[in-house]
Amino acid sequence: MNLWSENNCRLCAAPVTFYQHWRGRDYWHCNECHALQMDKLHLPDRESETALYFTHENDVNDPRYQQFVSPVTQAILNHMPADSLGLDFGAGPGPVISKMIGEKGYQTTLYDPVFHPDNSVLSQQYDYIICNEVMEHFHRPAVEFARLKSLLKADGKLFCMTQLFDAKIDFAKWHYKNDITHVFFYHLDSLDFIKQQFGFRTVEVEDRLIIFSA
Repeated sequence: MNLWSENNCRLCAAPVTFYQHWRGRDYWHCNECHALQMDKLHLPDRESETALYFTHENDVNDPRYQQFVSPVTQAILNHMPADSLGLDFGAGPGPVISKMIGEKGYQTTLYDPVFHPDNSVLSQQYDYIICNEVMEHFHRPAVEFARLKSLLKADGKLFCMTQLFDAKIDFAKWHYKNDITHVFFYHLDSLDFIKQQFGFRTVEVEDRLIIFSA
C-alpha cells in the first residue's frame, strides 16, 4: 500500500478530498479517518522548519510554559512509577516536561532530529514516550506512529498532546494551522485508526491530552 500516492491520506491511505486553500497551501480532508493534512507538495523543507523552531520561546523555567504542558506532566506522574525509563520524542530546544518530571526522580532520554539528533537512543525500548506538540509536525504520520509503537515496551504508554480537528472548527480562523510546520491535524477517528492499525490496546482523550497504551 502506497501511503504517499497522490490522493491518499498519509496516515490511513484512504482517499482524500480537497478541503481548503490558505496562503499558498492546499489542505486535504481524509474520507475515512477524517484527518486534515497539508498537500505534500507544500510541506516545508527541513531548513524552513528549523528556522521557525529557533524562533520558539520555549523556556523550561517559564511558569506559563510549564502550565501549558501540565496535562502531560501530570498524566505521567499519575500513570508511571518514578523508576520508569522514558523518551522525550521531539523534545525541541526546551524539554520542559523532562525537566519537571526529572525533578521528581524520573529519567527521560531526549530525542529530536534538530536539537537532540542522537539516533542511538532509538535502538532501545521505553516504559513511556512523551510526544508533546509533535505529532502535528509529522510529514509521514503512519511511519512515525509505527516507530513510536516499536519503541514502547509491553504495557508502555505514549503521552501525546496536540489540538484535534473536527468539522465545527472554522479553519480560516483556526490559529493552530498558522504555524507552517503544523502539517497534519488529527480527528478522533484518526486516533482510533492509530490505535487499531499500530496495535495499541487503548486510546484515551481528554481535550489536548492523548494517551495510547501498548
